[in-house]
Amino acid sequence: MTTQENDASDKLERLNANLAKVEALTERLVAALSRKKAHDAALNGPSSDVYVKAAAAYLAEMMQNPAKILEHQVGYWSKSLRHYVEAQKALASGELKAPEDATPKDRRFANPLWETHPFFNFVKQQYLINAEAITTALADVETLDPADRKRVEYFTKQIVDMFAPTNFLATNPDALERAVATDGASLVQGLENLVHDIEANSGELLVTLADKEAFHIGQNIATTPGSVVYRNRMFELIQYAPTTETVHQTPLLIFPPWINKFYILDMKPANSLVKWIVDQGFTLFVVSWVNPDASYSDVGMDDYIRDGFLRAMAETRRITGEKQINAVGYCIAGTTLSLTLAHLAQAGDPSVRSATLFTTLTDFSDPGEVGVFLNDDFVDGIERQSRQDGILSKLFMSRTFSYLRSNDLIYQPAIKSYMLGEAPPAFDLLYWNGDGTNLPCKMAVEYLRGLCQRDEFAQAGFTVFGNRVKLSDITLPLCAIACETDHIAHWRGSFNGVAQMGSQDKTFILSESGHIAGIINPPSKGKYGHYTGTTAITGAPEDWKAAATFHQGSWWPRWRDWLAERSGKQVKARVPGDSGGEILAPAPGTYVTAVPAA
Repeated sequence: MTTQENDASDKLERLNANLAKVEALTERLVAALSRKKAHDAALNGPSSDVYVKAAAAYLAEMMQNPAKILEHQVGYWSKSLRHYVEAQKALASGELKAPEDATPKDRRFANPLWETHPFFNFVKQQYLINAEAITTALADVETLDPADRKRVEYFTKQIVDMFAPTNFLATNPDALERAVATDGASLVQGLENLVHDIEANSGELLVTLADKEAFHIGQNIATTPGSVVYRNRMFELIQYAPTTETVHQTPLLIFPPWINKFYILDMKPANSLVKWIVDQGFTLFVVSWVNPDASYSDVGMDDYIRDGFLRAMAETRRITGEKQINAVGYCIAGTTLSLTLAHLAQAGDPSVRSATLFTTLTDFSDPGEVGVFLNDDFVDGIERQSRQDGILSKLFMSRTFSYLRSNDLIYQPAIKSYMLGEAPPAFDLLYWNGDGTNLPCKMAVEYLRGLCQRDEFAQAGFTVFGNRVKLSDITLPLCAIACETDHIAHWRGSFNGVAQMGSQDKTFILSESGHIAGIINPPSKGKYGHYTGTTAITGAPEDWKAAATFHQGSWWPRWRDWLAERSGKQVKARVPGDSGGEILAPAPGTYVTAVPAA
């Protein structure tokens, strides 16, 4: 038998083996999909009102301004037909080449074949021409209400992005090249990855973003030494071991968001905010929230404030023997810390000396990008599903936040995993992003209805323990850090909330980058800069930024200096357990890895 015949025989053997694998995987896929639980249809997308309003507005535009619509149509057909003719001319030349391509650069189309191959180039150019036509037509519709326009623009972009040719096997040159090079093995591995993800999520499709075996909490992430010094039903309180001989007298207590797990603050030592704070000479406590199951259904905002925030504050004071603490709240925990501070102010309780807010919204009059999910069509569905399950499942929250950056967090990972057959990367930030938590039903509904939809904290007042509290009630020294490209808590909304607080001592810092990278921005990286203002925190946020000063590098040292001024004299470093209290577990504790009951 010749070498060529041997090669052909080997290829046939591999093909048959792959077909057998596909058959087995298909059976697993069908079985996995059958385990999918029914859920409220409103969680799958916006109500038809969004599309009805868009269609009605476009129809009204046609009737009121037909010349503009005609101009759109002529422009679209002109570009599309011209490109078709140019492509035909290129083929008629006898060479396998694409016509001139003046379309803008797009990282989705990085493969050289998108530029050089006539088929792929034609598909790309036609997609971009269509996308531009849709975007332009929507932008020129003048009769849409501003709130409706935001939703229509957002969901239109989602549809346009979903139909990108890169998202389909037949029009993705990377996937086709890999399939040919591997005799189809990449497609089989991609199917294996797809089936695994559906099996892991009980019939739901959620792309695995990171290698789940690459990281182990407490071993190669969340490794800063410390101890759990208090535990109740809501949280574990971690006190970190000092690394300096003396520390500031006033302890620091951080409340991370309970939508995610606390160890975003303590990933690798090089970018750990926890380690950095300890190294600056502060006694640091961090709350690690419980991941709730259905038994927490009736836990509301008052419970989080009483059994979470106030209890953690009291335990921090008890353990250190101090009358006051400094507090930090991140994202939703910053919102709830603000509610707690307003309550303490009304009660005349000076327990908190100063507060820092990381990427925090307290004024929801403009909730930013996430506002497209805050209309009744979604929130009604969330409420119905949460009352049925007892929790707002991490699955729905993860999927919602991923769609705010769908190309980065859905389509590109899906292409790599399912079309190219690649294993998920060993990326700590994406590992954390996939390690989500549930929310108690009552708390989720109170937050969405009272704070997000009705904006009560900035308007009539949000009820805490039977009394209404407002932003103006907060009067202690404040430092707020917002992030310039934050897609969850946009910086303008953060600024507007701080501007309404009653504090006379207010500092606002605007970091470059987004919700996570803008906060977890260690000085050693020298990556993102920040803005500080010399004008009062009032008026339009854009005016504040225009007058602000830009500084290269991380905001961490600037905040450290601000915090040190409000943290008292130096005292002997405190070691977990030196107050006589029980050490319950080493950091990072038990709640961070506990799996809630199904």
